[in-house]
Amino acid sequence: MTAPHSVTIEGRGRLAVTGVTEIDRFDDETVAVFTQEGELTICGTGLRIGRIDIDAGELVLEGTIDSLEYTDDRPAGSWLARLFR
Repeated sequence: MTAPHSVTIEGRGRLAVTGVTEIDRFDDETVAVFTQEGELTICGTGLRIGRIDIDAGELVLEGTIDSLEYTDDRPAGSWLARLFR
């Protein structure tokens, strides 16, 4: 079962993400993953996967983290949630 989504950054050198459902792409400068909160893109230099467990929804990246960006790729939600956007 996938853990709830959270992001923890330790000194710009280590990033732990939970709630990961799928990895979209990965290289040493960009990692893009799908989470319960939308697509998360992490940019930096020398990025490498320290640990990954998609079944548990966990990802640990190491390297220099420069930025994080969410792209709202979530389902639209209930009619009540859409009403108050």
